Amino acid sequence: MKKFRKVLDGLTTSSPGGTIGSPSCGSAAGTPTATPTPKEIDIQETLVSENFQLCKTVRHGFPYQPTALAFDPVQKILAIGSRTGGVRILGRPGVDCYCQHESGAAVLQLQFLINEGALVTACADDTLHLWNLRQRRPAVLHSLKFNRERITFCHLPFQSKWLYVGTERGNTHIVNIESFILSGYVIMWNKAIELSTKTHPGPVVHLSDSPKDEGKLLIGFESGTVVQWDLRLKKADFRIYYDEAIHSVGWHHEGKQFMCSHSDGSLTMWNLRNTTKPFQVTFPHGKIQKDGRKESCKPILKVEYKTSRNSEPFVIFSGGLSYDKAGRRPTLTIMHGKAITVLEMDYPIVEFMALCETPYNNEVQEPYAVVVLLEKDLIVVDLTQSNYPVFENPYPMDVHESPVTCTAYFAECPPDIIPILYSIGAKHKKTGYSQKEWPIAGGTWTLGSHTYPEIIITGHADGSIKFWDASAITLQMLYKLKTSKVFEKPKPGEGRAAELVEEDPFAVQMVSWCPQSRIFCVVGISAHIILYRFSKYDANTQIVSLEVRLQCETEDVISPSENENNPCFSESSPHSPQPHHQQQQQHPPSPGSGTPEGNKDSIPHLKVKDRMVRVPPGYQAELAIQLLWIDGEPPQQITSLDINSAYGLLAFGNCNGLAVVDYLQKTILLCMSTLDLYGAADPYQRLTRSPRRNRQSTSEFCMRGLSNFYSDSKKRIRTSYQSLTELSDNQQSIDMERSKSPTSESRENSFSRSRSSSVSSIDRDTKEAITTLQFGESYGRKSDALPTPCLWVGTSLGVVLLIPMSIPTDHEERMEEPVTIGPSGTVLMLKGSVLRFGFLDCMGAIIQSPFEVWRDLNAPQDPDRPRRRKLVHFSPSSSQDSCGEGHLAVVCSERQAKVFLMPSQSCLFVHNITESSFVLRADVVSVCNSVCLACFCANGHVMTLSLPSLRPLMDVNYLPLTDMRIARTFCFTNGGQALYLSSPTEIQRITYSQEMCDNLQEMLGELFTPIETPEAQNRGFLKGFFGGNSHNFDREELFGEAAAGKASRSLAQHIPGQVGMEGMKVAASGAVGELARARIALDERGQRLGELEERTALMMTSAESFSKHAHELMLKCKDKKWYQF
Repeated sequence: MKKFRKVLDGLTTSSPGGTIGSPSCGSAAGTPTATPTPKEIDIQETLVSENFQLCKTVRHGFPYQPTALAFDPVQKILAIGSRTGGVRILGRPGVDCYCQHESGAAVLQLQFLINEGALVTACADDTLHLWNLRQRRPAVLHSLKFNRERITFCHLPFQSKWLYVGTERGNTHIVNIESFILSGYVIMWNKAIELSTKTHPGPVVHLSDSPKDEGKLLIGFESGTVVQWDLRLKKADFRIYYDEAIHSVGWHHEGKQFMCSHSDGSLTMWNLRNTTKPFQVTFPHGKIQKDGRKESCKPILKVEYKTSRNSEPFVIFSGGLSYDKAGRRPTLTIMHGKAITVLEMDYPIVEFMALCETPYNNEVQEPYAVVVLLEKDLIVVDLTQSNYPVFENPYPMDVHESPVTCTAYFAECPPDIIPILYSIGAKHKKTGYSQKEWPIAGGTWTLGSHTYPEIIITGHADGSIKFWDASAITLQMLYKLKTSKVFEKPKPGEGRAAELVEEDPFAVQMVSWCPQSRIFCVVGISAHIILYRFSKYDANTQIVSLEVRLQCETEDVISPSENENNPCFSESSPHSPQPHHQQQQQHPPSPGSGTPEGNKDSIPHLKVKDRMVRVPPGYQAELAIQLLWIDGEPPQQITSLDINSAYGLLAFGNCNGLAVVDYLQKTILLCMSTLDLYGAADPYQRLTRSPRRNRQSTSEFCMRGLSNFYSDSKKRIRTSYQSLTELSDNQQSIDMERSKSPTSESRENSFSRSRSSSVSSIDRDTKEAITTLQFGESYGRKSDALPTPCLWVGTSLGVVLLIPMSIPTDHEERMEEPVTIGPSGTVLMLKGSVLRFGFLDCMGAIIQSPFEVWRDLNAPQDPDRPRRRKLVHFSPSSSQDSCGEGHLAVVCSERQAKVFLMPSQSCLFVHNITESSFVLRADVVSVCNSVCLACFCANGHVMTLSLPSLRPLMDVNYLPLTDMRIARTFCFTNGGQALYLSSPTEIQRITYSQEMCDNLQEMLGELFTPIETPEAQNRGFLKGFFGGNSHNFDREELFGEAAAGKASRSLAQHIPGQVGMEGMKVAASGAVGELARARIALDERGQRLGELEERTALMMTSAESFSKHAHELMLKCKDKKWYQF
């Protein structure tokens, strides 16, 4: 614990660290004299570097670009590999683990060591990896890198320690799973085929051992050649040459016949007694044409042949449709007896796998489900019901149903909000799912003790909003809201904003949510804002529409009649934007206009429904605000938003200016250009110019952001991200833009110079975006003795403005009397675009914004208890009797953070966060019963600073910013947590709290649970005697070093695994690297000792059980004759 004391002498504007350099930057009210000011700020800071460590916690969503699938039928866990080298392992809800190959190479194939708690991955860099799943965070135990050959197929027989590896050259190698060393036993392609064959058979596409005899290996080559290789005799039993390429092979469980799928859409059945030709050839989807020829069909990429005890076998395959059926969706076909069922999929099929009751390939398979891995979804089909329903997926695999465009993260929510959102959302769930339990039910997970209500909100390109329950490191969908229902469907002929957002006019840019009052606000890409209230009852409602003209011109002059209705404009300059307040009224475009697209003056992008609509329980739209087109030019994107339920106010800004709306009275209170907000206090003393001079370039720069995230077909959708537009002065933000615009470099340089030396470049372009807004109780002027409602405004030029407001306190007066609002002239300065405000009392605790307690406006009226607004205020002066009036304001920009003392406006602490990069996201958050400032920079650094002294506590080079998606979706929350979209389909949650890192092990699920392997069925004496000698097959004798010798060293290189927690790498560059390494070493040692103890106990139990069974067996068999067995 460290004690910080700052003695303030005089608190003058020229105090050390102060940034108010000229009289014009001070308060317009003059220098305070009578205001009491504290002589001493005495705050005990409790946070130290040891409280922080950065690590990933859990990843949610669908694995991006999946490539491979595997299932452990005993443990009942599923693994999915991806193109970027990721592996997701799923069990029962709560058991969800993500692993990443360091190489980043695509995963080609996955093989579980069934019931062993291990997984083999084959990657595109021709490396095999063995993962240990017996720990909560799996680690690589061994790797084997092939140097001269490319891996194409792997097969691991059940209860075998020898892995068969097929290669592109057609050879088959054998790897010992325990030591991960190649055996000297190799099946060379030229030995497998006949010597008389002149052509190469192609890569190995299939390997499997015969169910009848484990000593026989079936090898399928791409060209159509199939060879059964006798492993003992080292020769081929038979060879099949078929003239169509093979894609997959499936055995009948008796081992007497098998089925192949081919590139011409055919299935062939082969009997081992006669391998000269197939005894059955079928084209399941190929009809005979009029001329007698078969239709040409697409390849059948995979077939599974599964037997059932009480019915016909199942033949399940993907592909095989005829080519002439254009536009047909990808299909999975299930043939059961004579019944053929074709299941159409929404996305291409990557892989599928039948789930069977038994792990033994020589027993009746009894398939009960099919897991189908699609490019963007995972579905499981119930085979036990004739209509093949799908199971309801318990994992959040539909995060990306529409592309995610923004995120918000709320920890420590009111406990009642999650149940009520779930109950409303449950009414809209789909039906028709299988009634059976989700079959992937492996692993164990228990609700940890360190859980609290958390909600994640995602906004999407189609205008939908999803609320997710994120408590206890799980993710479950609560409620879905469609913002597009507020508007009429755009007609194709209208041409409104067609060139900008023709595909996704409702895409969500940002959200603002007050969990206490349950008021929710959405900002859309069409420069629109929708305000929602929550109700448990359905209602008939009419949405109020407000239209705002937030665009300034030198010609725009506000008439006296307009000033009478807007007292806040009494001292405005004649260049202020004009507000348009209209309820349920739109401006139709004038058809008589001379412009090619029609006159687009004073019209919004979208048309709000102007009729009464029936709205279901949940979030119900109350107010829609839209910015208007001016002279055929679209409005600039909204860059900032804040809403306060206690004040009943909503504020938003963009490149042109600021607007404040009273959503209780449905009126526009303030609509001013950024320049006019300063009045005489403009620190740059700029002249008011029309910002339309550079309108083309500004429009271009303001609407960038989503383009890198959307697919090529959606490149025309553009949005702003406040720190990544050309309006900021950073170096890195321009790197992506330089290739797009030849003028961007000169613009960037001019802005950089203007901060340090000259204001001439700012004078040339008066565009100054409003980048952040915050309502709160504060001191608008230095002379204020008591806090009043204020709006803090931050701009892209590093300027902070305070706007005090006068709000009637009485309920009736609040609904009728106007709110008065006017800039005070208070100006504070920082380097870089302002990102975040936070307020602390004089004891260092966060001051929350006041809020209104939620009340259901649609609930039945109770005459005895009239519904009145109940407000909760957190006044800065309520808890500081000992240290006088006032509070601390934390302001963070792209470059630096400052702490100001209010009302004196003195700068107490300054910290330059970064010089070479810029901050993308900053938040004042609570961690370990204290507060800190958390920052995420464009160079990938995650930092925390103490408050109020701004001491660096953690600086970790975590994640180099590779795309705009991370920049747009990264957000911090309380409790030391953060999240971002790691791929278009996945949400990655991280923690920067040491306490949570320590507790993470108990929060994660166990992938492996000790389960006894099911016993093989008793085959009977005669069947075992005449059915082959599979049980006499000893692979160790054949493949071991004694018999097969050593493999060539140059063929493959063994790489021992680096077992360890990922936190070691992350913390190495941080301030607490050494401590973190020591702590990790202790954790690992403790974990290994714990695992050793568990294994010893299991071995003792197993030995006792074995001894008991052996004794029972001896007693049972003591007096039997040999023929009685």
